[in-house]
Amino acid sequence: MNTFKGTGIAIVTPFTTHLEIDYDALGKLIEFWINGKVDYLVVMGTTGESVTLNKEEKKELLSFCVRKIGGRIPLVLGLGGNHTAEIIASLRSFDLNGVSAILSVSPYYNKPNQRGIYEHFKSISLASSLPIILYNVPGRTGSNMLPKTTLQLANDFKNIIGIKEASGNLEQITDIIINRPDGFLVISGDDNLTLPTIASGGDGLISVIANAYPAEYSRMVKHCLSGEFSQALPLHLKYFNLVKLLFADGSPGGIKAVLKAMNLCSDVVRPPLYKVSEEIEKQIITFVKQHS
Repeated sequence: MNTFKGTGIAIVTPFTTHLEIDYDALGKLIEFWINGKVDYLVVMGTTGESVTLNKEEKKELLSFCVRKIGGRIPLVLGLGGNHTAEIIASLRSFDLNGVSAILSVSPYYNKPNQRGIYEHFKSISLASSLPIILYNVPGRTGSNMLPKTTLQLANDFKNIIGIKEASGNLEQITDIIINRPDGFLVISGDDNLTLPTIASGGDGLISVIANAYPAEYSRMVKHCLSGEFSQALPLHLKYFNLVKLLFADGSPGGIKAVLKAMNLCSDVVRPPLYKVSEEIEKQIITFVKQHS
């Protein structure tokens, strides 16, 4: 479980102007992220636009990432959704060699009650040979996985090893931290709540902004985990407003605008997403130029 303490990146999926996966850009980004000394990568999460990838693309993308990373750092696979049986089928059909854990989002759109969420993750846990990190993001799923549900899953299933908490509710996050079983990880899902989450006893971050600033954010998280908050705070404040810009007009459009400004990949997103507005893009470009 210590493998997933620190900084993970919810990596983007770069696309060409023809909306195909840009593997050349992705290969360069993987080297950039690893050189930034992040602790692990998460492929096909929300930031990776996984819902717009078909099954064959997902398998090819996973295979590419495994080969390119070559075991240098752990790789987590985003595998979740609102159809429990389909997730279990994917667990059985994907080649999971080279994958260290599964990140699985709480079901969206159909808005199950807490018992439904529990049974969903119970089924995934029983079907998975890999550790599972739960993912609670009410802003996207339309429902909140309550601390009671998270803690029940943490206590009932040994391969459920942590949660990426993106509720934006520090009281809820702290409730989980106080009552969790030994070793259960509480990982921030919000870049701007990373410092206070770790200060409350959290274990790290799965980041969006670290796509563009892996070394800086990895350093900030390491300072936090070492209790060196006076050294972490300037980095937290430096990127605070940029993080807000990333989500001001849709994500991952925001982070892709940053990566384009840094000449790392295009800002192409797949429909129904659309790139950020000119106003937001100008602000992003200004930030990147001022901090290059």
